[in-house]
Amino acid sequence: MSEPRKLLQGATGDWEIVVGLEVHAQVSSQAKLFSGAPATYGAGPNENVSLVDAAFPGMLPVLNAYCVEQAVRTGLGLNAKINLWSRFDRKNYFYPDLPQGYQISQYKDPIVGEGEIEVELDDGEIVRVGIERLHLEQDAGKSIHDLAPKESYVDLNRSGVALMEIVSKPDIRSADEAAAYFSKIRTIVRYLGTCDGNMEEGSMRADVNVSVCRAGNYQKFRDTGDFSHLGTRTETKNVNSIRYVRQVVEYEARRQIEALESGGKIDQETRLFNVATGETRTMRSKEDAHDYRYFPDPDLLPLELDAAWVEKIKASLPELPDQKRRRFVEKLGLSAYDASVLSADRVKADYFETVAEGRDGKLASNWVTTELFGALNKAGLDIEDSPIEAPALGKLIDLISDGVISGRIAKDVFAIMFESGGDPEKIVEDKGLRQVTDTGAIEKIVDDIIAANPEQVAQVKEKPKTFGWFVGQAMKASGGKANPQALNEILKKKLGVD
Repeated sequence: MSEPRKLLQGATGDWEIVVGLEVHAQVSSQAKLFSGAPATYGAGPNENVSLVDAAFPGMLPVLNAYCVEQAVRTGLGLNAKINLWSRFDRKNYFYPDLPQGYQISQYKDPIVGEGEIEVELDDGEIVRVGIERLHLEQDAGKSIHDLAPKESYVDLNRSGVALMEIVSKPDIRSADEAAAYFSKIRTIVRYLGTCDGNMEEGSMRADVNVSVCRAGNYQKFRDTGDFSHLGTRTETKNVNSIRYVRQVVEYEARRQIEALESGGKIDQETRLFNVATGETRTMRSKEDAHDYRYFPDPDLLPLELDAAWVEKIKASLPELPDQKRRRFVEKLGLSAYDASVLSADRVKADYFETVAEGRDGKLASNWVTTELFGALNKAGLDIEDSPIEAPALGKLIDLISDGVISGRIAKDVFAIMFESGGDPEKIVEDKGLRQVTDTGAIEKIVDDIIAANPEQVAQVKEKPKTFGWFVGQAMKASGGKANPQALNEILKKKLGVD
């Protein structure tokens, strides 16, 4: 982590970027963290609100055990320490859309401690990013200011919804790394089923902390643990896309460098990102932890977990993306790039594995990543909406492997399947696309082409590259159905080419 993986050049010298992300992931749960109200998206204003969420007098929070299990599952997926003893605290702050006026969160004793994940960059480099903690907390509601000229409205549907806040260590050193880290966290929680990762619906967002320091200062921080070497950080709130995370880091780093090089200073503050301009702007001064006046919530007992229960959850974890990526390379012979593409999304990985089962892994990967993903992208469809089901694509690959159809014909069959579905075997039979393996029929096609093209025949021994012309003509004459291996052997024999 200590090497300056990416330096930014300023007018007065080189700078290093230091980034930490606080990812807020909504727990996949039917009910909220401290009440039985639904946690579903898309309900009408204030439909998913209980008396606890509305902070009616005398209402007490009751912890949702399933949300605790989901947090533990996520912590294990992050290779993090599960704290068997944790507690909830009150975070006191002015929350206009959280009726009780404070947030129930975790401060000094979170449910999940330190961990680490691997993040793969576009160039294949693997970097390790430390996890500082994961804690559970309740979300706030939503204030709406544009429905009336002199009034604000509040929707409390999200009030009390369970959030996991995943806090990274300051190990992220560039905009690309920040985007890749955010993407990897999303992949992990989706694999685990602990968060749907739907950023458009607000299920996942990030607070992006950025600071810059002179080249070499990051190493001093690593050696001493003194954060002053990193410079003053800003926090940009509620960034809800991977692309925007990258833009925030790029903009903030340049803004801070220009300010420092012109003699200014960086204020510790909270900022907002304008997606239209790609710029951040000041929201408010940044508070320190003591400003929130944390204290243990008197309505909730400390949370004590059983070690055997945690081990049971650990044993139930699915194969995670890093493990799957390595298996795709080692067992199925995929390239590192294809393995990364296919393991980055659990639905895509499951689709591919169904196609590849009992078949050549590389051939299955080529058809899924090139033909299927290309067609889906062109049609604007997700893998869940694919008109070709995985077993059907597997059967198409079998037809190629068994010599029933050629790769060229298979692409025509694929196009028909993508357009209207259907069984590949039936399509091949109905349209008469079965590969011609009758050597007598192929010989007749070859003889006709040789007889009609004496000049090319005379040239082929002097110019061996013209052999491909004969192959193309023969395939064209057979409608693409001639067996390529048989065709090549017959052509070489007839033309006297080695």
